Amino acid sequence: MGFHMTFYLSYKFRLLLLFTLCLTVVGWATSNYFVGAIQEIPKAKDFIANFNKAIVLGKKDTVTTEASVKKADLDSCPSTSPYLRGQDKLVFKPDLTLEDVQAENPKVHRGRYHPEECKASQRVAIIIPHRNREKHLMYLLEHLHPFLQRQQLDYGIYTIHQAGSKKFNRAKLLNVGYLEALKDENWDCFIFHDVDLVPENDLNLYRCEDQPKHLVVGRNSTGYRLRYNGYFGGVTALSREQFFKVNGFSNNYWGWGGEDDDLRLRVELHRMRIIRPMPEVGKYTMIFHTRDQGNEVNIERMKLLHQVSRVWRRDGLNSCVYKLLSVDYNPLYINITVDFWSGP
Repeated sequence: MGFHMTFYLSYKFRLLLLFTLCLTVVGWATSNYFVGAIQEIPKAKDFIANFNKAIVLGKKDTVTTEASVKKADLDSCPSTSPYLRGQDKLVFKPDLTLEDVQAENPKVHRGRYHPEECKASQRVAIIIPHRNREKHLMYLLEHLHPFLQRQQLDYGIYTIHQAGSKKFNRAKLLNVGYLEALKDENWDCFIFHDVDLVPENDLNLYRCEDQPKHLVVGRNSTGYRLRYNGYFGGVTALSREQFFKVNGFSNNYWGWGGEDDDLRLRVELHRMRIIRPMPEVGKYTMIFHTRDQGNEVNIERMKLLHQVSRVWRRDGLNSCVYKLLSVDYNPLYINITVDFWSGP
């Protein structure tokens, strides 16, 4: 009886000892596993951190490289272009063709140009209204393209052609030019330019200032004197914001005369001041022509001028209605053809 009891206890003790030994082994193995895993986590974190650092450094290097290239390519153009020549003698060749003008301006594409050597300070849209003035337009383009390129301008030339037989409305065409050109580019500056006036001096800068600018101080047809005190016609420069502020031109001047004085009154109502270049710089040659049929003197112009202060808010860019017939991107200019179905 005693022997069996001792054997039984001894057997149970050995089982307990074996069980304890197994737990010890398992515990030791598990401990090593988790310690190893815990030790590996910082290594993984270091790897991810180094990987992310490499990506960030790579991005920085890429951005830095691109910025360096961009800076090298797009340094600002100087305030005074080194290519300016001053007064130029204009020659109008009787046998000139558009193909000749195009050959002389190989860097003009779809009516646009930008200097390759620097970044221009402004993007300038030249707006030229006309009807049946293709010869004058060709002469203007021949001289205007190299003139603008010597000034290192980023520019586009838009011709706004009035179709149909209604009276010519220069002011409304200029409103159209502003609205349509902004569909192409967020232009900084707008030069509203008669098709028959050619600048003689490239020191007459085609860019906008903090005040509206009148560029035609004198022309050959007036002895290079200002036509009259307060004259604001021919070629004018207004920034995008200035022109929007005055609500553009009036749309109600059908025929010749009055619309420029209307714009001057709008500028003065907004307490802006018209500036001009020096008389020896703001010189133009006017290409001779007879008055066009459909552009007779506007006998209503004085009556309209007396209404400017009352109507400028509702008569202008915000009321310019027209039918867009076509937009053609020619090599030397963008031609926009419109028709006005209301009016004289």
